[in-house]
Amino acid sequence: MTGGPLERDVVSPLPDVDETDIEASLRPKQLAEFVGQPKVREQLQVVLESAMRRNRPPDHVLLSGPPGLGKTSLAMIIAAELGAPFRLTSGPAIERAGDLAALLTSLGEGEVLFIDEIHRIARPAEELLYMAMEDFRVDVMVGKGPGATAIPLDLAPFTLVGATTRAGLLTGPLRDRFGFTGHMDFYDVAELELVLHRSAQLLGVRLTPEGGAEIASRSRGTPRIANRLLRRVRDFAEVRADGIVTSAVAHDALAVYDVDELGLDRLDKAVLNALVRRFGGGPVGVSTLAVAVGEEIETVQEVAEPFLVRAGLLARTPRGRVATPAAWHHLGIQPPPGSGAPTLFDA
Repeated sequence: MTGGPLERDVVSPLPDVDETDIEASLRPKQLAEFVGQPKVREQLQVVLESAMRRNRPPDHVLLSGPPGLGKTSLAMIIAAELGAPFRLTSGPAIERAGDLAALLTSLGEGEVLFIDEIHRIARPAEELLYMAMEDFRVDVMVGKGPGATAIPLDLAPFTLVGATTRAGLLTGPLRDRFGFTGHMDFYDVAELELVLHRSAQLLGVRLTPEGGAEIASRSRGTPRIANRLLRRVRDFAEVRADGIVTSAVAHDALAVYDVDELGLDRLDKAVLNALVRRFGGGPVGVSTLAVAVGEEIETVQEVAEPFLVRAGLLARTPRGRVATPAAWHHLGIQPPPGSGAPTLFDA
């Protein structure tokens, strides 16, 4: 049996359809308001100021990193800082070169085009994008067969902002055409506390410093998860407390939503329990593990595993998934001898 969407998705870094309007209201509007990512913010500030002084569109920007860290927010901020219109699309939505050509020819001068998950753009469209990024020109094919001709169309200078959660899937020619690449890292607890207090102010939530620290410590280093947990804790505080989010209220609320002190949810704990209690800590194949927890392989690989590996609770080896000693201790079980992390000889 699998848990309901609430159980599994409350600490998922992926956006929820119902959260679009709420996320939009919480997004920072300027670089000065953006919390975290100090190196990327400083570099972007220099790039944008230089472009504005030259009265030219800045170089194309690539933002990479796990979901939920603010890539879309930064893209919107770039447009706002430049005072330019903002156009948003995604890689999977661009299936043909003609789709991209129609989009590019409709851009105004200086406009910012944001392509989310740009690594998933169709290959014919990607090849068209090369010329558009480099020369602000596209060749539109007219006709079919031997009589087909290419008509060159000039484009208004624009700035492309691409976002990707899997930079390794970008082709070399596409990656090389970005003038600036910013890699976004997970947030530390102190940064997430700043995010939470800003969001609490915008949402009208009474959040104590201790309550913010409790939520931040369970947010898996991701602002999107922190904001989602804040809203769930707010609901709990309004229904079962006096509306003030204290440390105790946050602790009790997150217990209701099955989020433990490390930020693990039902699915994460099910994976660890299966790995440790059913398979003796592994190694075990991911397909077997997925069957054991009643989930699809992709769900285990994309939702549970990344955080479990980053938290040092699970290791991927050529022979399968292995529970680390930290996983055994987290479940309150003494690890057997020789259950340490994989060594060079396991590779």
